[in-house]
Amino acid sequence: MEDRLARLRIREMTLADCRAVAEIRIGGWRTAYAGMIPQAYLDRLDVDADAERRCGHLEKGNAEVVNLVAERHGEVVGWACHGPYREGEVRTDDAELYAVYVRPGHFSTGVGRALLRESAQRCAIAGHERMLLWVLKDNVRARRFYESHGFTPDGAEEPFEVDGVAVPEVRYVRALGDMASA
Repeated sequence: MEDRLARLRIREMTLADCRAVAEIRIGGWRTAYAGMIPQAYLDRLDVDADAERRCGHLEKGNAEVVNLVAERHGEVVGWACHGPYREGEVRTDDAELYAVYVRPGHFSTGVGRALLRESAQRCAIAGHERMLLWVLKDNVRARRFYESHGFTPDGAEEPFEVDGVAVPEVRYVRALGDMASA
């Protein structure tokens, strides 16, 4: 138990982290979305291909998009990504949390909370007044997590389809004014 509670280090992601982040992301999808997204789709997710995509994104170097990792005892145990809110192809003044994933086996140990807090603080310091995010409507665990951190659904819903199955998303929002000094 003591090992799971050891101090986390939050830092920016590097190319050397791409494989670990891909494992975390795909493990997160397979764990969190089981029963919500078709199993055949989850089974086809490929860690190597995802790691290659992650590296490609980092190599392109979009300064507006921030990738963070949580590290404990030298092991990457979580990943978060944020940047400008995307309204279709248009970027707005709001921030968007694109992703927060925690390595299975490290749930409920503060990893997600630390990544979310760091992302929100960075967005507040950058001058964003609000942070928005999209979450699968049926993902009760994630919705509870975001709600426990001050996010509320704003009524917006977006259709999302995976392998011909509708998996709608709902949008959450949180004011960031109190995060700049937190």
